[in-house]
Amino acid sequence: MNDIAGTLALEDFRFALDQHAIVSVADAEGRIVDANEMFSRISGYSRAELLGQDHRLLNSGRHSQRFFENMWRSIAVGKTWRGNIRNRRKDGEYYWVATTIVPILGEDGRPRCYVSVRTDITDQVEAEAELQSSLRLFRTLAETIAVGIVLTRGGKILYANSECERLTGYTREELLSMDYWEIAHPDMREMLRERVAARQRGEALTDRYECRLHTKSGVEAWAEVSAATIEYQGQPTMLGSFIDITERKLAEEGLRRAHGDLEQLVKSRTAELEQANLKLAQDVHSREDAEEVLLRRNAELSELNARLSEAQEQLLQSEKMASIGQLAAGVAHEINNPIGYVHSNIGSLEGYLGDLFRILDAYAGAEAALPADAPACAELKRIKAERDLAFLRQDIPMLMAESKEGISRVRKIVQDLKDFSHVDSSQEWKWADLHQGLDSTLNVVNNEIKYKAEVVKEYGELPEVECLPSEINQVFLNLLVNAAHAIADGERGKITLRSGCDGERVWVEIADTGSGIAPENLKRIFDPFFTTKPVGRGTGLGLSLSYGIVKKHGGSIEVASELGRGTSFRVILPLRQNREQVQEPVS
Repeated sequence: MNDIAGTLALEDFRFALDQHAIVSVADAEGRIVDANEMFSRISGYSRAELLGQDHRLLNSGRHSQRFFENMWRSIAVGKTWRGNIRNRRKDGEYYWVATTIVPILGEDGRPRCYVSVRTDITDQVEAEAELQSSLRLFRTLAETIAVGIVLTRGGKILYANSECERLTGYTREELLSMDYWEIAHPDMREMLRERVAARQRGEALTDRYECRLHTKSGVEAWAEVSAATIEYQGQPTMLGSFIDITERKLAEEGLRRAHGDLEQLVKSRTAELEQANLKLAQDVHSREDAEEVLLRRNAELSELNARLSEAQEQLLQSEKMASIGQLAAGVAHEINNPIGYVHSNIGSLEGYLGDLFRILDAYAGAEAALPADAPACAELKRIKAERDLAFLRQDIPMLMAESKEGISRVRKIVQDLKDFSHVDSSQEWKWADLHQGLDSTLNVVNNEIKYKAEVVKEYGELPEVECLPSEINQVFLNLLVNAAHAIADGERGKITLRSGCDGERVWVEIADTGSGIAPENLKRIFDPFFTTKPVGRGTGLGLSLSYGIVKKHGGSIEVASELGRGTSFRVILPLRQNREQVQEPVS
């Protein structure tokens, strides 16, 4: 090795240095007396232009006068100086160099010249500047977006934005001293640890989940949480986001309280029915002077009333329902039983009354055979005049007919509710008629549509589809309500329903003649909480939930819209579900 070094001449070292570095030599006054080819190439000046000049020729104006004074103060006393300098080329462009200036001392100990060795670091400086710009952009976005953001590593919080401060009530300094688990309410921490363990085992998890937060004030707060692993500061780091859903949770609690109020209302109505039944029993008792047959019929009617009271008691025992769809299904189921009893009993009562009228006809024939001055004949005439028997014979059949018609109408409404919610089926995949589901849903939302639009059906031929019928009906409901809301108040539009089958897939289209959707909003309409409706008319969740339901069925939703002309949503579903990919509903 030493033998090789001994054979290298000074020119060899200089040649090697020139291939890597920008080299120049300046005299004691700072004038350039020598410069290599790389200096000329990067500065844009020829060697002849550089000689005799000082380095102010390349000054970019970036550095202050104090910066260069400190540099000269160091090298003037024989100290080597190192630093990064931005220079300006002959064509006006800037470049950065890492600079080392070495004073060469004379016999008197004072610098007789200065050797400068520089390395081009322009790309490195620009990359660093771009990185800093990206970090500033990230922090700006993180501090202005209405989503809580945290960065954690090993359970420790490295960064938390201002929205996290608002959600939890803790200051940023307090959050940075906490573990990630401490953000969650104690009741939720075991669930979070299990999710982390499952992710480490490689199990597939939902991207988002709901979590109750641990707030400094103790006020209840909920967030929809999502997490992803990113590289931060060269190490794997978890990026967590928190969307405030406290208001939605409070609204759900309000629904549960409203359901309790509804149960109280049902009890009140039942008490009113009991009072009505008591009055009816009293009316029946007032006719005890009638013939034995009538007394027997009255006893049977009392038994029927007792059975009706028992059915009403069963209605009071119905389970609480967790959503409006479950409420509709439960009410439909519970009403159907007493309606069946009443419908059957009215039929029986109609037959009994026919029997009574025939008996009265027989009594009338017997009355004609009695002497006119017979006491029984006078008593019968008095009772018929007092009770207006002719009017009763005419009015009772009309009342029975009206009652039967009313019961039939109620049964039709109940059946529509059952068809809409599929109350007779469990939440499992089954073959269903989409036209029937769409028609049932139309009946349920009829009050939303009938004053706003005309509904036109252009159904094609559809085979049955394997699906979760109640969830698909929920999609139809959301699209129908949105179509009605898209039509301006005071106007009457048209909603067209179309359907068809393309081989192994079916489609259902709901088109309206409403105001349409702006092009810039079309890509966002399926985002959670995004809505173009006025404040108070929409939560921004209908289309998002519908999109998730259709995706779960292996289908898709297509939308086409034109401002001022209307919007069309097309739901596309496969005929048969792929059992390996289908998500089973949560029970």
